[in-house]
Amino acid sequence: MATTTFSASGPIRRALGIALGVGTQLFFLTTVWFLFWFLKDGGPRNLQGPVWMDALLAMQFAAPHSLLLLPSVRKFLGQWIIREFYPLFYCIATCAGLLLTIAYRQSSKTVLWECHGMTRGTILVGFYASWLALFYSLSLTGFGTQTGLPQWWHWVRRQSLPWPKFEPRGAYLWLRHPVYLSFAGLLWFTPRMTLDHAILTGFWTLYILFGSFLKDSRMEYYLGDAYRAYQQRVPGFPWLPLGPLGRRKADRHSQTPGHRIAA
Repeated sequence: MATTTFSASGPIRRALGIALGVGTQLFFLTTVWFLFWFLKDGGPRNLQGPVWMDALLAMQFAAPHSLLLLPSVRKFLGQWIIREFYPLFYCIATCAGLLLTIAYRQSSKTVLWECHGMTRGTILVGFYASWLALFYSLSLTGFGTQTGLPQWWHWVRRQSLPWPKFEPRGAYLWLRHPVYLSFAGLLWFTPRMTLDHAILTGFWTLYILFGSFLKDSRMEYYLGDAYRAYQQRVPGFPWLPLGPLGRRKADRHSQTPGHRIAA
């Protein structure tokens, strides 16, 4: 059975743990830098191959990005990865998938649209605004949560992980998935859309919807009725009032507190 805390007694193990945490944060920042230019300018265009490879690249990022967060998968991998370091592992896997897509995306000469002048400027404003919205949304849940920084920092300080509180605020009072919505803006606010870019955008847009559904399911699993009540009040996205990403219908028979798990 996997232990729930990481022993920090061994100096070599502790040094490796500290190096892994610092390296993960730097790896994340590097990935964000490359992602910015990739989404803004379309990335390198020197690889000429079949565009169906772009669909595979999109899926190789999307699949582990959600699978690794499934409670069953997390429990299984928890036999080898302690909970304080699991978010670091998840961040590394996510960044590696993004960088693989950026490096090996197959470019296409087919241009679906290309904007100039005021239209181009307006679209770029939307692109930069989406980045601001993304950072704002991440700040509401705490910077570093996406990279495993809080969990790792508790391990560094030899502190046990707290039970996370569910307190929606800011944009989360209006929609359940502001981070996903911001990322959708990064995909679609582009002044130049080529066929290869459109394939990635299409697959990742579908993933945003499916990933939002999976996140709702995870939050229900961990938080129980508290999150179900939140779903009844707030839609997943403002333009989806109905369906699995709309407001949840009241369930009279549901009384589950959720499964306790550390942050």
